[in-house]
Formats: sequence, structure tokens, C-alpha cells
Amino acid sequence: MMRLLIACSLATTLAGCAALPAPACLPPSRPMLSAELAFGRNIGDRPGVSDADFRRFAAEEITPRFPDGFTVVDGAGQWRDTGRSRIVREKSKLVTIVFADDAGRRAALGEIAEAYKRRFRQQAVMVAVRPSCVSF
Repeated sequence: MMRLLIACSLATTLAGCAALPAPACLPPSRPMLSAELAFGRNIGDRPGVSDADFRRFAAEEITPRFPDGFTVVDGAGQWRDTGRSRIVREKSKLVTIVFADDAGRRAALGEIAEAYKRRFRQQAVMVAVRPSCVSF
């Protein structure tokens, strides 16, 4: 039930991106979407997702969906475990992906989050999407 609630919430959040107005960008920038995904590295109450595990996950799940590139940053996060009513602190990986708006790519963000939750027994993966002005 919790997975269904999270999946519905994620789908609603990502669908809302379609309604966001494109920003007025100054050349040479162009309107794109910027997504941030936060992946916790604990499995249960213990560190469990190693750097090698995450590299393998990125190669198998993120790269095929976003072959043009992404950035991975090490982090330290915290979240409230509502089931146990306590704050959990853990190492994390923050992935930033910039892409032209496309329903398939927005759906791919949810697929990546679900794959991580299944593979590493996670309760959630944070996905935040916003319009951006981007130039390369």
C-alpha cells in the first residue's frame, strides 16, 4: 500500500511538470528540465549501498535512460521515518539530470527511483523536477 501511495504521489508530481510554464531564457540558454534524485545508502539501519553498488546501479539503470549525461554528488541526508517516528541520518547520492522536456524521460525518472527502491530495499527516493534555463 505504501509503495502504491508513493508511486501515485511520484506520478502526480511528475505529471505536474507538464503544466509548469517554460522559463524565459536568455540566449544561448534554452528551456529544459532539471531533475534531482536523492538516494539513501542505508539498508535498514546500517550502511549498505557501497560506492561500487551505486556505480553499478547508475551504469545499469540511469545511463541507459539518460545517456547524454548526469552528475553524481556524495551527500549526507536525513529524513523522518514515520513508521518508527524518528529521524534517520545517512550517507546519500544526489544525482542531477538535465534534459529536454519529454513524457518518456519524465517517466524514466520514476522508473529509476522504483528500480533503486527494489534493488536496495528503500522506502523512498526523492525526485524533484523544475524548469531551468540551460546552456552547454
